[in-house]
Amino acid sequence: MLNALAVAVASGLELAIGEPPTRLHPVAWFGRFVGTVDREWDHPLAVGALAAALLPLGVAVVVGGSVALAATREPLAAVALAGLALFLTTSLRSLLSTAREVIADSEVDLLVARDGLLALAGRDASDLSAGEVRSAAVESASENLADGLVASLAAFVLGGLVAAGTGLPPLPVAAGAAVWVKAVNTMDSMLGYRSKRVGTPTARLDDAVMWFPARVSALLLAIACGSPQSVARARSWLDGVPSPNSGWPMGTAAAALDVRLEKPGVYVLNPARGLPDVTTAQHSVTRVGVAGVLAYLLAGLGVLAWF
Repeated sequence: MLNALAVAVASGLELAIGEPPTRLHPVAWFGRFVGTVDREWDHPLAVGALAAALLPLGVAVVVGGSVALAATREPLAAVALAGLALFLTTSLRSLLSTAREVIADSEVDLLVARDGLLALAGRDASDLSAGEVRSAAVESASENLADGLVASLAAFVLGGLVAAGTGLPPLPVAAGAAVWVKAVNTMDSMLGYRSKRVGTPTARLDDAVMWFPARVSALLLAIACGSPQSVARARSWLDGVPSPNSGWPMGTAAAALDVRLEKPGVYVLNPARGLPDVTTAQHSVTRVGVAGVLAYLLAGLGVLAWF
């Protein structure tokens, strides 16, 4: 099926390239554009709501329209373009590589590990112990399985299914849906802080968009770890996590690995256990990679349901 080939293109590019350089990455270009919204406004909520409504929709229409135009000329060109769009909205290999480096550095050079953590987690790492750095790396790898991979794959599949059921062309809608979700998540990562009122609408939108991917990611991670019961175990620790979504994959990782994951002063997952050692933390990153492969396989099977 040509539609399933788009997922294959995305996964193949992920395997071969990992992630384009920042200067060449369209998501980074979009981020610079979002940066123009990040300033003081007289009516920040109104501006934020308008930006949250229009910016993701705008890039989704451009990408979806491009795929539709390509489909009128050459179906394989549309597949390649949709696969490229899906690839650019996902990230796995780079995430795993960065997490592994931070964990390895935590054992030999804590200062380097703290600096490396900035590429993974938006927290002050200057006073973190080696165990806390490893915890942050495991948390970030688990959370970004949802944000950086499953969310866009799920949008691609669900967007195509909805389009097929309503008579719209599935591939352009699927590509546009994946781009829309990535745009929302990118805006939230830049603007979704309590100190930035302009980012409040985007933060609420991202909470709604990520509800399903976060829970699917937790299930995939539990399967990858061979610990199906870990999702249920995680529930009792999630009240302290500020996000309604990120705690699910993080808590599942804590339960499956039987370790404590902690953001000092904010939350503690599996508090009765100790922080992860290097071996356990590296094993966790490997399991995130397995869960990512499962996500690609499920997406490939999902697009076949369009027919």
